[in-house]
Amino acid sequence: MKRPKIRYRTVIISDVHLGFADCKISQVNHFLRHVHCDKLILNGDIIDGWHLKKWGKWSVEHTRFLRLVLKKAEKHGTEVVYLRGNHDDFLWKILPFQFDQILLANEYIHETPQGNYVCVHGDGFDAVTTNFRWLARLGSISYAMLLMINRVYNWTRRLRGKEYFSISRAIKAKVKHAVSAVGRYETSLRDFAVERNCVGIICGHIHTPADKMIGGIHYLNSGDWVESLTAIGEKEEGGFELIEFGGFLERLAALEGARAFIAGDVGEDEEGDFAEEGEAVLAAG
Repeated sequence: MKRPKIRYRTVIISDVHLGFADCKISQVNHFLRHVHCDKLILNGDIIDGWHLKKWGKWSVEHTRFLRLVLKKAEKHGTEVVYLRGNHDDFLWKILPFQFDQILLANEYIHETPQGNYVCVHGDGFDAVTTNFRWLARLGSISYAMLLMINRVYNWTRRLRGKEYFSISRAIKAKVKHAVSAVGRYETSLRDFAVERNCVGIICGHIHTPADKMIGGIHYLNSGDWVESLTAIGEKEEGGFELIEFGGFLERLAALEGARAFIAGDVGEDEEGDFAEEGEAVLAAG
């Protein structure tokens, strides 16, 4: 069966945290398999070096994520931009570096018909990450423990027929200090975009997806693939949209129901990915 894909001019994802137990690797791999884009921006914390160094675990699915990215660059001509984050800061030693269709960098200016957008992970605008590295690592450990508790809590909720509930996101939304910190973070990024003479800024880092205007600057945050499962897509006709994984699946289902696919079996290669296949592509809209 031919695999349906939704087309964007550009796709931006961040905070996948490969090697972290709570990385939603199956979901992000599914997303990559079913999206077609001219440019893919991986906006930091794709590989979680912090957790891999201590107690993280690398799986076959994590390797498959990298293979999917490389396949887009090699076989589909996708331009890939990998921006370093604080969890994959080991990249500092080689930045900037480019090979074939793949660019590794600290920040990137993305040109659009509406004007330029500066893309940066965003950890440099987080006072804790920048000035208190030990505290940032402690926070990362606390977050991992909170997610562990969250898994148990939601297991009991499923037994009672209730929907998923994120404890960490609820705390972030209700604690005044956290809300204030996010506000300061966004304002700092807005000022940075002005300094770069850009109309907007695209970042990640705080795991809070966003699409809004701040003081005349378009602020976009791609969220994460630990809890929010979100990305940013630039549409063919111009303009950006926040992509939520649940809504993305619904659009794929509609595409499958609306189009007739060419019959034929699709084989798998020796490493588990699909071999070259025909694809039905629907422009985002």
